[in-house]
Amino acid sequence: MSDLEAPLRPKRKKVWVDYFVKFRWILVIFVVLPISFTIYFLIYLGDVKSEMKSYKRRQKEHDENVKKVVKRLKERNPSKDGLVCTARKPWIAVGMRNVDYKRARHFEVDLSGFRNILDIDEKNMIARVEPLVNMGQISRATVPMNLALAVVAELDDLTVGGLINGYGIEGSSHIYGLFSDTVVAYEIVLADGRVVRATKDNEFSDLFYAIPWSQGTLGLLVSAEIKLIPIKEYMKVTYTPVVGSLKDMAQAYMDSFAPRDGDQDNPEKVPDFVEGMIYTCSEGVMMTGRYASKEEAKKKGNVINCVGWWFKPWFYQHAATALKKGEFVEYIPTREYYHRHTRSLYWEGKLILPFGDQWWFRFLLGWLMPPKVSLLKATQGEAIRNYYHEMHVIQDMLVPLYKVGDALEWVHREMEVYPIWICPHRLFKLPVKAMIYPEPDFEHHRRQGDTPYAQMYTDVGVYYAPGPVLRGEVYDGAEAVRKLENWLIENHGFQPQYAVSELSEKAFWRMFDADLYEKCRRSYGAVGTFMSVYYKSKKGRKTEKEVQEAEQAHLEPAYAEVDQPMD
Repeated sequence: MSDLEAPLRPKRKKVWVDYFVKFRWILVIFVVLPISFTIYFLIYLGDVKSEMKSYKRRQKEHDENVKKVVKRLKERNPSKDGLVCTARKPWIAVGMRNVDYKRARHFEVDLSGFRNILDIDEKNMIARVEPLVNMGQISRATVPMNLALAVVAELDDLTVGGLINGYGIEGSSHIYGLFSDTVVAYEIVLADGRVVRATKDNEFSDLFYAIPWSQGTLGLLVSAEIKLIPIKEYMKVTYTPVVGSLKDMAQAYMDSFAPRDGDQDNPEKVPDFVEGMIYTCSEGVMMTGRYASKEEAKKKGNVINCVGWWFKPWFYQHAATALKKGEFVEYIPTREYYHRHTRSLYWEGKLILPFGDQWWFRFLLGWLMPPKVSLLKATQGEAIRNYYHEMHVIQDMLVPLYKVGDALEWVHREMEVYPIWICPHRLFKLPVKAMIYPEPDFEHHRRQGDTPYAQMYTDVGVYYAPGPVLRGEVYDGAEAVRKLENWLIENHGFQPQYAVSELSEKAFWRMFDADLYEKCRRSYGAVGTFMSVYYKSKKGRKTEKEVQEAEQAHLEPAYAEVDQPMD
């Protein structure tokens, strides 16, 4: 068997859940899509109403909501009430992981009012927003001003708070880093009710660097100040087909944005946006984008493609046409480009609605897409959730750029999931060691894409049903995730915490660094008030006893259990 050849597996006997999932499209079309559209429309009306308010009114409402949060925290009796968490329903989260920590006894704090854009400061190029502002809302406000967040996550529904506390990447991350790297200040309500503003150079700088990836376990985020950049009306997108081995495609991907001469900060050599899609083990398309003016886009002979219309082909399928017709260039309106994967949820829409990509469905009902992920989760029972955990993959692998070929081969061998999304991001050297951090001494190796101040990483997005599942073969999803996590630990990679995880606490703190996080947990009174990030991410039910025992053991964190070299 070659290195890339998948192991032979016996056929799996179908059960009732298989048939329910197969025909779930009936429920989606007649229930989920109409309700989703209604919710999206009501949210849009709320956003319009918010934009009509004056700055002073929005700020006044914000201050009043912060006072309510402080008051609520001070009402908590630590000896009687559970640990603090938000009042959002468990199924509302966009990620695949079930929010099982809310099944334990908990003390809810309502943050539902924090959904306003507080200010767009054109002079200082800063947007001040509340945590429930989503990507669609903020791009709708900024793009007409020829401004945008430096990193705009592709799906409309993703919120500022989720991207900061969890994981945020986009096609511009090879320049600006992850979403949290573009934040200049956090407004946080601490466990004792204090409201603090954390920046990289004030007295709360340790908290500033510890907040990303902490999943809201250090305090409650109530606003953030985020970097803005100037943009143009269109994105000039170049689609380049690549045929060859997975290693060949990995190298073509690296060459699309990382000059071999190391001139990584030269805008003449580095595009504004980058992504790649691997369609099979031998075919892929690399895409680069550069901002373009309206005048350039409308020059005679240029092709303008408004991909945001509901009847248009899904973006990943449109990009795949480069495999037949060769490299081509087109201009896409900037905001439509930002959210190019929203309508089809990348390619997950094909599993949810098998005929959703057909021209007749797009024309008749495409305007109802996408279904809200939270509603899809709300209509799942325990058996369906467990089925998706076993028979479905929604994972992101964050790996050093020079290992992207190895990662692609690993996914093919162990999961056989296609398409695969690849997108680069910088992992910056910081004054302190945060939860995720570059490889030691990476700057001395001078690898492609690296600079003295940042190591280039890549997100390998694995979203779909594995090949064995599609062929009706036996597949152990939990074991596949365990292997994936072990591979990441061995290769200095990271796994976003929105995904389903099989990590033990010891293994979790081998993947992530706990020092700064645990220091801030103690310094700012989070222990005994907020659940630890491992327990919040842990798969399965959390009983009150488990939570209490975990909090009692916080002074002996799991990372200390890792075998140390003997003297």
